Amino acid sequence: MFKKYSKFSALILFSIFNIFVTTASAIDLDEATRTINLDGSGKTAILTPEQVKRGKRLFNATCGACHVGGVTKTNPNVGLDPEALSLATPRRDNLNALVDYMKNPTTYDGLESIAEVHPSIKSADIYPRMRSLTDEDLYSIAGHIMLSPKVLDEKWGGGKIYY
Repeated sequence: MFKKYSKFSALILFSIFNIFVTTASAIDLDEATRTINLDGSGKTAILTPEQVKRGKRLFNATCGACHVGGVTKTNPNVGLDPEALSLATPRRDNLNALVDYMKNPTTYDGLESIAEVHPSIKSADIYPRMRSLTDEDLYSIAGHIMLSPKVLDEKWGGGKIYY
C-alpha cells in the first residue's frame, strides 16, 4: 500500500514541479535584444517573439546539422559569429545579407557560387529542406543567426569548447 501511495505522491510532486518550471524557464526577450541590423546602411528591425521562436525552430531543422551553436562543421574557421560574418565579402552581418546568402551562397571571399555544396534556395532541387522555405522563413532564420550572439554571448560560434 505504501508503495502505491509513494508512486502517486511522486507523480503529483513531479507534475507540480513541471508546471512551475515550465513557466519559469520561458525566456521573454525585450525589444532592445530583439533589435537587429537590417542592412548595411544602419537600419534596424525588431523581431517579433513569434519570429524568434520560428527562426530558432527553422534554423535547428534546416541548418542545425552543420551549424550547431553557430559553428560551421565543414570549416570550423568560418562560423556564424558577428566577427566572422562582418569579415566576409560581401559582409553578412545583417539580416538582408544573410537572406541573400541563403538564396545564393558564395565563398567567404564572395568570388564563387557554392550553391551546389551549400543548401540554398538556388539549389532547392538538391537540398529538399530548402524547397518549402519562404522569404519570411529565411527572414526568421537570419534573425535567429543575428539574435543568437546577443543571447548566448561567446558560446555562439565559440567552437568545440562549448559544444
